[in-house]
Amino acid sequence: MPENTYITPVLKLWNQFSAYPGGKYLFSKFVQYKAPYFKTVNAQVLELKPNYARLTIKKRKAVQNHIGTVHVIAICNLLEMAMGACAEASIPKHLRWIPKGMSVEYTAKAGSDITGIAQINPEQWRAGDLDVVITALDDQGVVVLKGVIKLWISEKKSA
Repeated sequence: MPENTYITPVLKLWNQFSAYPGGKYLFSKFVQYKAPYFKTVNAQVLELKPNYARLTIKKRKAVQNHIGTVHVIAICNLLEMAMGACAEASIPKHLRWIPKGMSVEYTAKAGSDITGIAQINPEQWRAGDLDVVITALDDQGVVVLKGVIKLWISEKKSA
């Protein structure tokens, strides 16, 4: 990694935790502690690197709808957690972010465990709008939801 590459505190923590057995699980619980609403889907972070996050949720009764598939709002929560982890692992030191909106398209029934992926084009890290591409896949690799979470990026105020 080049000397001038900034490693965010979240990415540093991920690198430390994920190196050990059970570390990904503990890191995921830490994220849920910091943002308690994410406990509702009980997602686990599988992979985290600058501009990319991959998480998963198990198909279980607590996240199912009336037809026995994973509820689309549970999938949106998974993808929002993926976006947040991705943004926190990637954002340059002088910037900050806040979600501005989410657009999603349901493309197939979600009848299994779900993997959520958030991806950011690194060239977008500047003040203004930033689109985080989100995708949810079933255990066969079928895309069940795709969309964009729009972030507002601004400069941090000088101290």
